[in-house]
Amino acid sequence: MTYILSLDQGTGSSRAVVFNHQGKAIRIRQKELSQTYPRAMYVEQDPNLLVKTQIQVAQEVLKDANVSPNQVLAIGITNQRETTIVWNKQTGQAIYNAIVWQDQRTKEACQQMSTSNCELIRKKTGLIVDPYFSATKIRWILDHVPNARAMAEQGNLLFGTVDTWLIWNLTGGKAHITDVSNASRTMLLNIHTLQWDDELLNLFDIPKSILPKVTDSSGMLAQTDPQIFGSAIPISGIAGDQQAALFGQQCFNAGMAKNTYGTGCFMLMNTGDKVVRSQHGLLSTVAWKIGNDTTYALEGSVFIAGAAVKWLRDQLGLIETVSETSDIARSVPDNGGVYVIPAFSGLGAPYWNSEVNGSVSGLTLGTGKAHIVRATLESIAYRTKDVLDAMVHDSKIKIPFLAVDGGASNNDFLMQFQSDILQIPLGRPQDAESTALGAAFLAGLAVGFWEKDKLRQTIGKERLYEPKMPDDQAKYLYKEWKKQID
Repeated sequence: MTYILSLDQGTGSSRAVVFNHQGKAIRIRQKELSQTYPRAMYVEQDPNLLVKTQIQVAQEVLKDANVSPNQVLAIGITNQRETTIVWNKQTGQAIYNAIVWQDQRTKEACQQMSTSNCELIRKKTGLIVDPYFSATKIRWILDHVPNARAMAEQGNLLFGTVDTWLIWNLTGGKAHITDVSNASRTMLLNIHTLQWDDELLNLFDIPKSILPKVTDSSGMLAQTDPQIFGSAIPISGIAGDQQAALFGQQCFNAGMAKNTYGTGCFMLMNTGDKVVRSQHGLLSTVAWKIGNDTTYALEGSVFIAGAAVKWLRDQLGLIETVSETSDIARSVPDNGGVYVIPAFSGLGAPYWNSEVNGSVSGLTLGTGKAHIVRATLESIAYRTKDVLDAMVHDSKIKIPFLAVDGGASNNDFLMQFQSDILQIPLGRPQDAESTALGAAFLAGLAVGFWEKDKLRQTIGKERLYEPKMPDDQAKYLYKEWKKQID
């Protein structure tokens, strides 16, 4: 028996999943991760902990599954995107904490960017100038960490998003690479040429020498240090978490879309081999590259989704576990007039407003815990509708069905309410490990473990959610919520 090992390094946890030939996750290991907030708008993580926990769960899951390293044909890696790490090339030590994608410290620098430069960046990268992406994070580290810029110019520093950092450590410092999907989230890659762009590097004052080599998303990309698992294992699949989920949901054709409900909420639509430029605040991004074929996508990013539910638990103490929110929300007939705007890190697509803060409105003496919990879940569905409507306008394609995945997709109340608000069916895979599965698919295709035209056979039956709410009621609720933003 042979297997594929998928490493899923997310914002909230490090996960490792062993997949068999049927695409079934036979064992999963996970360790939760915390973030630190040293100042307002700063969001950081310990880069060493990202590596330590990811290797630990990978070793543990192989032991749990009774799988030897020789039975693992390949490793696929998927990761939180945009999160920025800069490390010393000689020592392998990060010179600063990982600056997480949610971090807003470079907001002012982004706002000061000239209109012409913003247009240049949009044209080349498909991205809106925003603190979300890696470029201004890199520049911040080079400008604020003592001697960092001098070290970078001397060729002694390396930059990577989380995939690059993991691979550097997994290979014992032998591979400094990233795939096109992750590179396209840095605001430094020309998504038309798939090369680092010298004009953008000059604009952000970033030395090219610190950047990793850009690779395909599937292929013989690197090999692990034998000491980590007991023998060398090929790393043959890499994709940012949202692109990996799109691949895992098998949205291989233009017009197919998925939404992932994780820490944030991310909707992607496959646009085929063409870059579709959004007129409604969406991003154009690289989905994946396999051989000579590059696939692009439209993306709408909602910064806060599952993180809002954790906020209910960790900051407000309204719930003990995330899983109980579905029943709590159903314990009241409606939201009692309470609306939540989950703008804890500003608002992403289609608003791109980093000035707005989160808010709860409509509180009365009759408001109870359940109303606030329900309103928080509903806000995730409303923000998803914001993005889906923009996607339909840009693509001129009506989306008749939405594939869903991610941790919060297991919340039955949220999924039913989402279907009601969108007025379309939702499909959740039997195995909701779409992100890890996408990375596994990319890795497995490279080593002949699977064939692309037969991948559909690996997906189990879906749980379907169909609209039950009258269309006029759905429109009224969404309109009332929109008033809180407008």
